[in-house]
Amino acid sequence: MADSYGPDMRLSPTSSVVPAQSASPLAEPTQGAARRPDRPCLVELRLSAYAVHRRAGLPLGPLTLFAGPSGSGKTSALRAYEALARLGGGASLGEVFLRPEACVPDRARPDAQRRRGFRIGCTADGPEGPVRLDLAVQAEPELRVVGERLTSGGLVLLETALRDPSRRAVQAAWHTAGSAPVTRAPLPDDRLGTPLLPLRVAGKTDGQRRVLAAAEQMVVALRSVFGCDPRPGRMRLPVPTGSGRLLGGCDNLADVLWRTRAECGRRHAQLVAAVRAGCAGPVADVLAEPLDAGRVRALLDRGDGGRTELARLGDGELRYLALALVLLTGPGVLEVDPAGEVPAAMQTLTVLADNLDRSLDPRQRTELLGLAVRMCERGHIRLVGAVSDASWAAGVDGVTVVHLEP
Repeated sequence: MADSYGPDMRLSPTSSVVPAQSASPLAEPTQGAARRPDRPCLVELRLSAYAVHRRAGLPLGPLTLFAGPSGSGKTSALRAYEALARLGGGASLGEVFLRPEACVPDRARPDAQRRRGFRIGCTADGPEGPVRLDLAVQAEPELRVVGERLTSGGLVLLETALRDPSRRAVQAAWHTAGSAPVTRAPLPDDRLGTPLLPLRVAGKTDGQRRVLAAAEQMVVALRSVFGCDPRPGRMRLPVPTGSGRLLGGCDNLADVLWRTRAECGRRHAQLVAAVRAGCAGPVADVLAEPLDAGRVRALLDRGDGGRTELARLGDGELRYLALALVLLTGPGVLEVDPAGEVPAAMQTLTVLADNLDRSLDPRQRTELLGLAVRMCERGHIRLVGAVSDASWAAGVDGVTVVHLEP
């Protein structure tokens, strides 16, 4: 790919994969080397030039904790992950980056045309082996894609570049390996090209089929992300009944419990057991009851005829309950955009949890971590959380801790 708009905007100009710089010694995976996943999933997040990050390669396991003090970039790393997920689902740059200037690296200087930008990327592992996606975005003076590269096994499968700034398109070239080695065509400059490939690539040659397989693996790995940061203040209030799909702030927890308690007795029993382990006092059931005007409130059944409204629980108890519910449910219950064209058995839901341990006491942290490890081992769910201190998770099997520094 041709250089674009100076070092802050440039993807590596080589035609082979350039290994991302490791996050070591900042990264300390606490698990052994994992086998290749049956379902496509992200195994690395690259923040080459994004917010406070430069040349950062963050490893991702089934359960990953970004740890570091305030200002180390934990939240920005989660936002970059979510941004890639939304772009992989077909969202435009404008929908994803509402404040693109905030993504530009600190102290990045504009070029002669006053242009600045940022670079992010990821690696998805799966049946096709590791597939890398790298993206360069111009944030100022207008938001647009500068370049994109999809690679697998050292081979560039898709490459785009902004050749003519006056046109609202990038020039794309994808691997063909037929009578012509590549096919060239314009793609929009306001969205990711990889999820558009199934609409543009015929799949007639081995090369084209390889492009389609790699693109599908990347898109499936990126899709179905749920950003979750429970807000206890709103969870205490009665809520109207609605779709029964849990929002990222878990405001409508009572409505979701109203639905899930009747839908799956086994999962609900698991939730009750988790709540019993993490909340004070006896817990026989977690339920919702209707009120007037189509509203519903959530309660704990204490088993002795007494009930406790969630409004009476502490912040830690409410956050613990909400996070346990998220880990025990799936895309059908959470407000996510699953890849409907992909069989459920091939999909993995990734939960992005900022301030994962906020308000939790040591017992709740331990119980929640144990639940997360068990659920992530099954392969249908992954968790990427941000914490200020991960010493309580150090050495736990199945947990990857990535230490970030300001």
